[in-house]
Amino acid sequence: MTSHVMNTYGRLPFALSHGRGCRVWDTEGREYLDALAGIAVNTLGHAHPKLVPALQEQVAKLIHCCNYYQMPLQEALADKLCEISGLQSVFFCNSGLEANEGALKIARKFGHDRGIARPQVIVYENAFHGRSIATLSATGNPKVQKGFEPLVEGFVRLPLNDIARVREEARRNPDVVAIFLETIQGEGGINPTRLDVLRELRAVCDEHGWLLMLDEVQCGVGRTGKWFAHQWAGIVPDVMPLAKGLGSGVPIGAIVAGPRAAQVLGPGNHGTTFGGNPLAMRAGIETLRIMEEDGLLEHARAMGERLKAGLLEGLGRVPGFVEVRGQGLMLGVQLDRPCGMLLQRAADAGLLLSVTADSVIRLLPALVITPAEVDELVARLVPLVRDFLVEP
Repeated sequence: MTSHVMNTYGRLPFALSHGRGCRVWDTEGREYLDALAGIAVNTLGHAHPKLVPALQEQVAKLIHCCNYYQMPLQEALADKLCEISGLQSVFFCNSGLEANEGALKIARKFGHDRGIARPQVIVYENAFHGRSIATLSATGNPKVQKGFEPLVEGFVRLPLNDIARVREEARRNPDVVAIFLETIQGEGGINPTRLDVLRELRAVCDEHGWLLMLDEVQCGVGRTGKWFAHQWAGIVPDVMPLAKGLGSGVPIGAIVAGPRAAQVLGPGNHGTTFGGNPLAMRAGIETLRIMEEDGLLEHARAMGERLKAGLLEGLGRVPGFVEVRGQGLMLGVQLDRPCGMLLQRAADAGLLLSVTADSVIRLLPALVITPAEVDELVARLVPLVRDFLVEP
């Protein structure tokens, strides 16, 4: 049968039917261990017994109303996000792309307010910030950009973790207004920004009056074992886009801003129809509440250490294995060759994962994964990788 869905994804040949915890089943009844969680979206796994009734209750009360009216659920979620981040105000939208787009608007308006006619933002090689015209221009992947030129101007691209280049740009370029980067690059191959570099970037931004904008769309909301990945460096950004895991599967995005950026946008500068709707807000509130009640930050840290140790034990001496990168339950297994064919092989072995940057196996399981499931993930993945690496 011909599908009328636009052909924009290379899909695997099965459809998921339902899930529970870190298990999902397809329409043919086959069971899988889900080590992808919808690409870091299903924070609480599938059909969480505390989340489901809360969302059912909200659907029966109010799914959507427009932003012409006060929104108590927005205020409650914004209060919680500011409490756990140390920031000051929040704009709610529907996705990571929208959150990043909004962050770029803040940077430009911030520059114009300072009398800079053509503000520039430092971005990074191998970054991924989205697929709108502006966010793909900020993205450091020519494959994403190809066919959509001309790109949006106003970006200066540098190599990750090279603080000397940032300082050089600061000396020579008076139009820079912000630094924009993923705390841990996701689509680019699970590439962490070093903690010392994050602290240096904070210092450079303070020195020059720039905005430090940290994209935590994939690495935020507990995935690394702290609420936000930059908290491992002990710093606070000026702008922090969030999305993915914040709603445990309900579409949501947020731009969280600190004092330097909180007042940049005023009435009429930005807006959204669906952003901040009651269903998404309830999903965010319940996700954060359940994470606290169930101790999922510490759990994510411990399960990440267990997973990393198991992978290193199983693959450490295998020729073709390079390293395991990342933190908590955001890990990348770097191989020395393209490994996209492992997607189907893993699915055949009852394991869902992804391959990114051609040669990195990306693991993003739900934060509720159990020790036994971590061990099962290792037991299923290691033989697949070993067999793949010894092929002629």
